[in-house]
Amino acid sequence: MTTGEMMMEGVEIMLYGVGFVYLFLVLLIYCIKGMSWVISHLAPEHPVQATAAALHVSPSAATAAPSADELTAIQSAVNQHRARRS
Repeated sequence: MTTGEMMMEGVEIMLYGVGFVYLFLVLLIYCIKGMSWVISHLAPEHPVQATAAALHVSPSAATAAPSADELTAIQSAVNQHRARRS
């Protein structure tokens, strides 16, 4: 096999590879567009708002300030983190 024949075979294999990658990417794009279309038709138009009752969280617990023990633990963790970084 001559050098010219080997080069032509290499170019041929390269073009097959590029063609398959291009074909795969085009197929991927259309699959994603198809899935997007299906989801947009199956999903409700207006998303449901999460409420405190649905999350099992009392409104007072969500707005309550952390206790002194929690603040001490947080401060200790922050100090340990800063000590490790320096």
